[in-house]
Amino acid sequence: MIRMKTIFLLFLIMIALSSCTDFRKIVNSDDYDLKFKLANELFDKKKYNKSILLFEQIYQNSPKTDQGQVSYYRLAKSYYNLGDFYMAGYYFNSFNQRYPYSDKIEESLFMVAMCSVKNSPEYQLDQEETNIAINKVQQFINEYPESKLIDSCNKIIDNLRYKIEIKEFEIVKLYSKTESYKAASAAAKIFLEAYPRSKFTEEAWYLLIKNSFYLSKNSVNSKKKERFEQTIERYRNFASLFSNSSYLLELDFVETESQKELNLLTKSKLEK
Repeated sequence: MIRMKTIFLLFLIMIALSSCTDFRKIVNSDDYDLKFKLANELFDKKKYNKSILLFEQIYQNSPKTDQGQVSYYRLAKSYYNLGDFYMAGYYFNSFNQRYPYSDKIEESLFMVAMCSVKNSPEYQLDQEETNIAINKVQQFINEYPESKLIDSCNKIIDNLRYKIEIKEFEIVKLYSKTESYKAASAAAKIFLEAYPRSKFTEEAWYLLIKNSFYLSKNSVNSKKKERFEQTIERYRNFASLFSNSSYLLELDFVETESQKELNLLTKSKLEK
């Protein structure tokens, strides 16, 4: 039994070695039809690293032929399937420039956008790539407004924008957590202007008022009156927008304290 297993294992090794030898022979040969046939077989078997080598050779040998065009497109697809989205994006973009009349242009432009989408990082990281991805998807929409992929593109853009929205809101929370009252107030105000219908709107208002209050308390006397008045105005807007908010109890206290501070400032001014 052990002997049979050993023989079978040796047989598999011999097949593998033979296969590697055949591949090297084809790589080093001048038979580009055979290279193309093998490259496509390897591509279909998801052996993309090997197919890339052959597709590259075929394209370099005959870039203006049908084989060259297919090879270049499958180079891009191979890199995409390997998860190398920067290289895939380069090849898809170059494909559009090299073969502007190909029937693959629409699909290729969509894949350029998808490569950028795949390169978009988690929301905690810098979102420059996400903005690039949004622009690429929008470029596809503008180019092919009747495409069957438009609904998918719109959903992708919504998801990308939501990622940026989360990032911006996390910045507000971070400033608030570190007691950077001025920065937190400014960031919350910017967020609310940029995303008036966000799911985080209520919490953003809460953080704006809370940090506005603490900023007022820690301000120099010459700025306190204006800032406390602004805090009260913000509280009233919040109370009108979110009359059933769980934050109202805490913010009622903020409004009361702000009003007390204003009264003290007025009294102090009268005494002078």
